[in-house]
Amino acid sequence: MEQKLDHIMTQFRDLTEELRRELREVKKLQDLEKRLKNVEETLEEMKKEKEKKVAFSASLLASGEGHTGPMKSVTSPLIYKKVFSNYGNGYSPDSGVFTAPIKGVYFFRFYAHCQGGTKMAVSLYRNDESQCSVFSWKPTHNGNATNGTVLTLEKGDRIYTKLWDETWVFDDPEGYTSFSGFLIFPL
Repeated sequence: MEQKLDHIMTQFRDLTEELRRELREVKKLQDLEKRLKNVEETLEEMKKEKEKKVAFSASLLASGEGHTGPMKSVTSPLIYKKVFSNYGNGYSPDSGVFTAPIKGVYFFRFYAHCQGGTKMAVSLYRNDESQCSVFSWKPTHNGNATNGTVLTLEKGDRIYTKLWDETWVFDDPEGYTSFSGFLIFPL
């Protein structure tokens, strides 16, 4: 009986030691899992930070000089082809439209130039609604105007500028007619 009891005690000690080893392994795995979760959270934060960087700036003509307009009925945005920067790829030089990649508060500025004797008027639009405008009525020499605004945008909102009917803008390699915007902070 005593031998049997000793045998059971030995088995119990062996099983207890094995259980302790297994618990240590489980603890190591839990620690690894916790570290992995922290790494995943850090990567997700870094990804979100990258998404928060949005800025663009472009001028009307890719090269040379010339005017755009006048048009009897203006239906499409001005297309700014000389892109200086487009961080976050929100601006499309094919359509002239900035599309908000994330919800946030943005700042937009546009600048328009006309030569003497021409009428210049440009408006900034958000999803087909005029937000602000610039205007110059047939200046004797060159005319310049600029405007800017802060807008709260939802992801996918569209921002662009359009000429008014029967007006002109001028641009050359100096980039007198331009459009820029950037994310101030995400929401």
